[in-house]
Amino acid sequence: MTKLPLLSAKEVAKILQKIGFRLDRQHGSHMFFKHPDGRTTTVPNHPGDDVDRGLLNKIIRKDLQINRDEFMKYA
Repeated sequence: MTKLPLLSAKEVAKILQKIGFRLDRQHGSHMFFKHPDGRTTTVPNHPGDDVDRGLLNKIIRKDLQINRDEFMKYA
């Protein structure tokens, strides 16, 4: 299994939208996404910083409930 790429919050948001999530709200530097089936996730939006691989892995496994290979199809 290959390493997850370093992605900015903007890139992660685009992938989430391809999967079917919609931006529900933004509070400060955190974007809250919601899927029509009830799944939710939060992505930190710090300009100039990438989303840490550990956090991205947590978002993929726990929040999106998909595997890394499926996530990378949308990247």
